[in-house]
Amino acid sequence: MFSVVSAHAGSKAEVKIINKSMWEIHELYISSTDTREWGPDQLGREIIGSEGGRFTLTDIPCDAYDVRLVDEDGDVCVVNDVGLCASKGTWVIDDETLLGCQLGTDED
Repeated sequence: MFSVVSAHAGSKAEVKIINKSMWEIHELYISSTDTREWGPDQLGREIIGSEGGRFTLTDIPCDAYDVRLVDEDGDVCVVNDVGLCASKGTWVIDDETLLGCQLGTDED
C-alpha cells in the first residue's frame, strides 16, 4: 500500500519508501502520468532491502507519477498515478502490492 501526506502545489517532495515485502527492490523509476517515459533509475547502485529496507526520494517535483519497481528476480511492478506531493511522506510496499501490480503489468 502506498500513502503520501499532502502538501502545497509547487513544493518538492521527500518520500521515504519502506519495503515490507519479502523481495528486494533493485530498480525504481518514475514517469509523468502523461508520457510514460521512464526517467533514470532513482536507486542507482542502492537496493531497498526486503522486510524493512528503506530509501528516501528527495527533491521530486510535486506531481502525480507512474512508478516502476523491479525486484530481485527482475519482476516488474508498475503503480499508476501515485501522488508525490509531500514535504515528508511515506510509502510502504508490501507483498500484496507487489504481487497485485505484477499480475497487471505487461512489461518485461
